[in-house]
Amino acid sequence: MNTINKPLNRVPEVMIYFWIIKVLATTVGETAADLLSTILGFGLANTSYIMSGILLITLLNQLRLKRYIPVSYWLAVVLASVVGTLITDRLVDKLGVSLVTTNIIFGISLAIVFAIWYATEKTLAMHSINTAKREIFYWIAILLAFALGTATGDYLAEALKLGYFQALLLFGAAIAVTAIGYYYLKLNAVLAFWIAYILTRPLGASLGDLLTQPHANGGLGYGSTKTSILFLSVIVSLVAYLSWKQQRTRAITNT
Repeated sequence: MNTINKPLNRVPEVMIYFWIIKVLATTVGETAADLLSTILGFGLANTSYIMSGILLITLLNQLRLKRYIPVSYWLAVVLASVVGTLITDRLVDKLGVSLVTTNIIFGISLAIVFAIWYATEKTLAMHSINTAKREIFYWIAILLAFALGTATGDYLAEALKLGYFQALLLFGAAIAVTAIGYYYLKLNAVLAFWIAYILTRPLGASLGDLLTQPHANGGLGYGSTKTSILFLSVIVSLVAYLSWKQQRTRAITNT
């Protein structure tokens, strides 16, 4: 009886599909923000307001569901990635805040969210996000992680002139070190998850910039439109598969 009444987890299990879609979503966050604000001409401010509104509606629906639904969850992640990019871009490009200051602001903000979250819930584990309160903390942390990752990626690739490809390799190596620490050096699972989650944002941002920026800026010149469409298509395909798999598992369980 207690098993039946146990709250359902509101986020997915951390498996290979999770990380694949996460990286794709972070890349789309970088390319779609540029596509909407620049290429389609909505402007940075209007795009920020529109996408923030859509994200808020999506998150309210996600909280209403009270369980993990692939379409709703991953839509929220993609939108959070776009909004996180827009927040950083507005601070840097429109308000003149330096990338160093932006990194410090978002880094401290994320640390505060984690501290409050842990102080009130005694856990930051993914498998324990089964209440509205924990999920709200979770989404705030994700949005800040996306904004922080955007600032970090831009700082290394552009401000320090490391280059998009070199930044991509650097963040990939950092994620690999984290994975080695978890699998072989007994790094705490929750800590390893959040380190990897934060690092995949600048990884995806660097990948997006590498693909979309012109050759003169050190990119491959594929453009925001083509890259966004390609990556969104892959995300939609994977989410459709996960939705089918979830429904199939539920049907088998109920028979």
